[in-house]
Amino acid sequence: MTTLTENMNNRNLFFTAAIASLVLFSSCEKEDPIIPNEEELITTLNYTLTPTQGGKSIVLSFVDLDGDGGNPPVITGGTLVKNQTYTGSVGVFNESENPKDDITQEIAKEDKEHQLFFQTNISGLSIKYNDVDGNGNPIGLITNATTGAAGSGILTIILRHLPNKFAAGVASGNITNAGGETDIEVNFPISVQ
Repeated sequence: MTTLTENMNNRNLFFTAAIASLVLFSSCEKEDPIIPNEEELITTLNYTLTPTQGGKSIVLSFVDLDGDGGNPPVITGGTLVKNQTYTGSVGVFNESENPKDDITQEIAKEDKEHQLFFQTNISGLSIKYNDVDGNGNPIGLITNATTGAAGSGILTIILRHLPNKFAAGVASGNITNAGGETDIEVNFPISVQ
């Protein structure tokens, strides 16, 4: 025969076990973790300009194999021919990997999330987009560059991650309202002769 105290103890044990089971089962449910978009290391950016009328290609190059800090990057500018049209192509790489990681392919795959911007203080140099993403907005991996009169200055290439491509002016290459994060920004010295 069980006493009232034993019945109370059994009930308490039952309720404790039930609560522990609920806690155990609810803690086993895992939510998918939120993984932030990790920035990839960009060690190299090349902008190859090929004359549409034929001739030698010019390669503007940024190489910083040890990343931020350490040794300074090696930046190679170029000389363009005046009153000429070029087809431009951008290549972005991480050469600290072996084999090197072609980030250009990732940009093309995630085209709605990336846009290259081209800014210059060289009079007569204009760069137009010649590729679009799935929404019809520019990417900038393929361009047309046109030179005017002789001059010199800087061509800045900026890769933005998650820009607002629908903001005012962004589709025409104006970075002012783009937002997003800059993955890389390079100033290339240019001469037009």
